[in-house]
Amino acid sequence: MPELPSSDELEISPAEVASLRKDTDSPSFRLVDCREEDEFQLCKIEGAELIPLSRFGELAPGLLLPAEGESETPVIVYCHHGMRSLHATLFLRERGLSSTWSMSGGIDQWSSEIDPKVPRY
Repeated sequence: MPELPSSDELEISPAEVASLRKDTDSPSFRLVDCREEDEFQLCKIEGAELIPLSRFGELAPGLLLPAEGESETPVIVYCHHGMRSLHATLFLRERGLSSTWSMSGGIDQWSSEIDPKVPRY
């Protein structure tokens, strides 16, 4: 059964994310796209929720950080190539969400390695 990486790791590969999504016994997680709306309209990974990095500081705390007494849901963030998602991951980690990772290579790597039906740009 695939597992989420250790919280010592900042990134998770597209292959690991695909494996987690396929295996029904895998831990659940939220998949967050931190690209902008126009990029999200071009292509997206099915089931991802959009929280643009330009609004991350405003939206993420209410949408992703657990309320007092709630358990945290793991979060995997992706962008185009993996840099913005790394910033988003660090933002969430700095606010106490230790179960968050950036998908290395972003949706571009996802398209080339996992799902070629996802358009590249």
